[in-house]
Parts: sequence; structure tokens; C-alpha cells
Amino acid sequence: MAVRVDTRASLSLVGSVLKYLAVPLCFPLLVALYYGESVAPFLATIALTVTVGVGLQRLDPDPDLRTREGLLMVSLTWAVVAVVGAVPYLIEAHGLPMVVAPPHPESTLGNPVNALFESTSGFTTTGATVLGSIDLETHTRSIMLWRQLTQWLGGMGIVVLAVAILPELSVGGAQLMDAEAPGPGIEKLTPRIAETARALWGAYLGLTVLEAVLLYSLSITGVDPGMTLYNAVAHALTTMPTGGFSPEARSIEAFSAAAQWIIIPFMIAAGTNFALFWHVLTGDRTRLFRDSEFKFYLGVLAVITAVLASILFTGGFATGAPAGGTYDAAYLETVRGDIVGHVEPALRHALFQAAALVTTTGYASMDFNAWGPAAKGVLFFAMFIGGSAGSTGGAVKIVRWYVILKSVRRELFTTAHPEAVRPVRLGGNPIDERALRGIYGFTFLYLAIFVASAILLFLDAQRVGLDVSVLEMLSTAATAIGNVGPAFGQFGPMGGYLSLSEPSKLYVVFLMWIGRLEIFPVLVLLTPEYWRR
Repeated sequence: MAVRVDTRASLSLVGSVLKYLAVPLCFPLLVALYYGESVAPFLATIALTVTVGVGLQRLDPDPDLRTREGLLMVSLTWAVVAVVGAVPYLIEAHGLPMVVAPPHPESTLGNPVNALFESTSGFTTTGATVLGSIDLETHTRSIMLWRQLTQWLGGMGIVVLAVAILPELSVGGAQLMDAEAPGPGIEKLTPRIAETARALWGAYLGLTVLEAVLLYSLSITGVDPGMTLYNAVAHALTTMPTGGFSPEARSIEAFSAAAQWIIIPFMIAAGTNFALFWHVLTGDRTRLFRDSEFKFYLGVLAVITAVLASILFTGGFATGAPAGGTYDAAYLETVRGDIVGHVEPALRHALFQAAALVTTTGYASMDFNAWGPAAKGVLFFAMFIGGSAGSTGGAVKIVRWYVILKSVRRELFTTAHPEAVRPVRLGGNPIDERALRGIYGFTFLYLAIFVASAILLFLDAQRVGLDVSVLEMLSTAATAIGNVGPAFGQFGPMGGYLSLSEPSKLYVVFLMWIGRLEIFPVLVLLTPEYWRR
């Protein structure tokens, strides 16, 4: 049977992207030099990326990029960079025999499955971790920076970045960006797709720098001495991609209320369509608040925040530590006393967690395992919403829910008025029926994979004797495919996924991968029709 997909062309383009992964690897290399840490993890990985990248590129010096090659290239690129991104973790844990590089045997990332999990979680901006301990004693500053940098690279998209800077991807770049960019599609901002990619990355970089400056100002002014330059940069690198990898074991709870208030608007901005920022910066200053998706997004955040704040203000906390919980009775009494009956902390924690889970950032201003069933139910619901199309957020995406709600409203109307013709509109423009079917299909498939994954993870946990609840496995499946990060119980914001069996970890890696690419670009590769002429 003749095949239709030119795999050599796809692999050649994967190589084009991979060899440039050496550039961001130079940043943790410089940090390692500054702090006197081992440079071996990064020097070895740079050599690997350049060697493998150039080798793949030579498979086809003049690749012809069509739709099928684009889908294969995007899917393979994310898988390959996740594998290569795990190499620094492995070298940090084991060292290299030929260089002076003291190993860190206490690191859990010496296990190849764990290293792949952490790398995939980084590049897909999930934020789930298998670190046994999150501190700068077990891990070097440079390796922790690499962990955060993987999220920043994955946020706006490594293929979008490649389209912006690599001339060989200028032809067919729109197909690649559509295949990679989160959401139903991207808005072409300029006549040239490479310029559109650069505009999106420019807005992304600008907001990252602004957040780092504001956070570091807290340290300079003495408001929050713990927000050092390193922490400010680390959290800016993981806020804007809606990643959530904090170098602190207790996430944003480790910092002041001022730091939490600064991070909140940046999480909301990260869940906004970045094209809107471009319009505002180029003169259309009212475009942001005329956008129907953005208004719906803010409305959903406001409703969830109001519900959570009311629950917290009136004392909606757990009555005791749950199985696998990450807090004790003293912690529960402290947070209860600080929040119940107090407007500012109740509102701050409610807004912070609403923004963190709706946008899929995954940060935590406190251990929300301590919240009661009603608040947890709201948080679980928030895990499925997602950011706007064209944002760095994951999950289903708020624009799909908006369109589905409008479709339901249309069906109710046409049921009462059978003769009426009423298209579903978004931003005043009618959505064609094919696009509607695509939204329905994606949402159904997303929820079906979520349910099947929760069952599989629960059965595997039972097989290995892991004590888990149904809610823990439901939330684990939801956060993995939605690239959210923290779940409930032992997989919560102050816990991790280390206790999962290795088959379950590999399955979660698969969920994170297909979730970041919005399922279809990966699953279509598994269909015979894709490969047939």
C-alpha cells in the first residue's frame, strides 16, 4: 500500500526546531556558571540537541510542507522536545563520569519515567510534578530554572516560535500554528504569518517581563523579601504560559498577599486571547472589551469567584484531614481563622484559585484540599473550562462552552419557532455548521477520554494497592488532559504524582501530550485514513 505522508519531510522539520532548543538551554547554563553549579546537564543536552537536530534536518534538505506533514511534524516535535528536555534531569541526578559533576542521588528525576513526566509536564504547561522535594537544596537553581523555562517555551508554543524565527517554516506556517495553537483557531493579525507569530510572542514576552519587574519590586521595597530576583523571574516564566511550576514547595502560599494580588491579573491575562493585546497595542483600545468571548470569560471568573468567596467567608472548610491530604489540624485551624469572616482573604483566595484553575495555571495560594465539598465541587468544575482561544490556557476552552451555550439557546428558540432560521453567532459573525460540529465533536471526545482515563487510572491504582479516592482519580484525569496541574488529595497543590505507578505516569504523559495539542492532531495519526493515499 502506497503511503501519502512524507515522513522524511516531517522529521527534517522536527530537526530544524530541535537544534534551536540549544539556545534556551544556554540560559540555565549561564545560571549554573553564576552560582558555581555543574554545567554538565546543559552542555551535554546542547550537544545532543544540535547533533540530533542537524541529523534529522539532513533527511530532507528541501521539505515540502503540506497538511499531513504539518500534523505529523507538530505532534512529533512536542514528543521529541519532551524526551530531550528530560536529559538535564537525568544528568543532574546521575552525573557524568567524564566531568566533575556531583550527582544528586536524592533527586527523584533520576528515574527516566519521572524525568520524562516532569519534562512533558513542563513543555505542555501542565505543572504536575513528580519531584520528591521542591527546594534548592535537593535541586540546583539552574535545573529548577530549566524546569520553569520549559513551561515558558511551551506556553505560546515552540512551533509558533519556530514559525516566527525560521524562514523555512514561513510557507505552511499557518497550518502549523493552527495545529499547535490552543483553541479552535488563530487570528491572522498581519499579512505574513511569521509576523503574526512574532506579534504573539512579543506580547507574551512583554507581559512576562512586566510581571517579573512588578514581583521583584516587592523585594526591593521590602514588602516581600522572599520574592527575590530568582523567584520573580521563575514565577513570571510560569505564570504567562499558565504553567504553575513554582520553585517553592508551597507554591504561591509561600509569598505575601501582595505577591498573590500581582499574580492574579497576569493569570487572567494569560487566559486571554493574545491577539486582543495586539489590537490594543496597535490602537484599537476598545477591542478588548467589545470581544464577546472576553466578556464571557470575565463573567465566568466573576461568578466562580463570588461563589467561592461566599463559601470561604462563611466557613466552608473541611472538617478534618482527608486520606492522602497534605495538611494537618493545626493548618486547618490557622487558615480557617484567617479567612472565615474576613472579606479580603476570602476574596483573594477565591479569585486566585478561580483564575488558577479556569486558566489552567495551577498555582495555589493555599492548600485547597482544606476546602469543603462545596468549594471543591466548584474547583473541579473550573478544571474543565479553560482559557480563551489564542491564549496559553488549556482544557476545553471557554469559547467552546460559549458556543455550546449559544447553540442550546438556538435549539430552544427553533423548537418554539420551527420556521425560524437562526445561525449561532460569535462576535456578530455567524459560525458555519461544520465549525459547530467540530466544537461538539471535540468537547464530546474530550469528556469521553476524561471518563475513560479516570477509570483506567483508578483501576491501575487498585492494582498496585495505592490508596486513592474516586475524586482523586477523577481530578487527576481532568488536570492531566486539561494541562491544569494540581488535583485533589495526595495529587493536590502541595503534593505530587510521584506515588503513581510507572504505567499510570506514562499514561498521564500521553494525556498531557494530547491535551496540549487538543487531541485531534495526535489521534488523527492513529487512523489508517491518515496514512493512505
